[in-house]
Amino acid sequence: MPTYHAADGTPLHYDDSAPGDRPPVIVLAGGAARHPDYLGDLAGLRERHRLVVPHLRGVGHSPGGLEPERAGSYWQQAGDLEELREQLGRDRLVIAGHSAGTRLATAYAARFPERVAGLVLITPPAGHLVGTPPDAEELIARRRGEPVFDAAEAAVKSGPDLSGSAAFTAWHRACAPLSYAAWGPAEQAHARVGEWALPAVQAYFSVAPPADFAARLTRVTAPVLVVAGAEDCLTGLAPVVALAGLFPAGRAEVLPACGHYPWVERPHDFRRVLDEYLSLVEVDHHLG
Repeated sequence: MPTYHAADGTPLHYDDSAPGDRPPVIVLAGGAARHPDYLGDLAGLRERHRLVVPHLRGVGHSPGGLEPERAGSYWQQAGDLEELREQLGRDRLVIAGHSAGTRLATAYAARFPERVAGLVLITPPAGHLVGTPPDAEELIARRRGEPVFDAAEAAVKSGPDLSGSAAFTAWHRACAPLSYAAWGPAEQAHARVGEWALPAVQAYFSVAPPADFAARLTRVTAPVLVVAGAEDCLTGLAPVVALAGLFPAGRAEVLPACGHYPWVERPHDFRRVLDEYLSLVEVDHHLG
């Protein structure tokens, strides 16, 4: 497994689907601090694109470092991505983040806007960046009455078990039906993949970003794609779509009958949208 060293000397690991000279797409897992195994092959995206998937601090094969609470925050881990860019020998990066991974993706974009060649934000939490009223509760209300869904909502309301990573993971899995527009065999199998690292979760949110976080994103001139699930009960829909408007070259793509994991729930639509976007970025921005 390839390794690079962060500025503080911490050895950080990443998966590389096609080592070599091809332009990489940096893929950031969410969770927060969920093992990136749950990303799978992103509906076959690696067939056409080189995917580089970092193991974030304290997750998978990467240690937390000497000061995990500070260094492991998503705002500080943007510096780790800058070190990874240099390791890969690229002038700019295309970054795709999912869910909480979009916090790190946008932190990098805010701190290093000139280093961003493209940005894909997949079902991102957006309430901390836009003032659009949340609508997740409206989506949840439409689903009530489904026994499995109701049990998942009750688990969410009970709050997480913070006694350890195994208990925290078990709580997430009890909540999982809330994350999908349907709860079929594919969704159930996917929900069992990828454990959460509780200390890394806590570190991820340990440093608040600056007050001008959202304003900094207006300086990102690269094309930005926001992928939303029309039935995402975790993020809602309206704030996610509004997030695209922060960026000078942002646009939103809403996938119907889809929750929080579009490559699982709408694989063909997800693959089409990502292939089109990544091909455009590679042609128009001449990745260095």
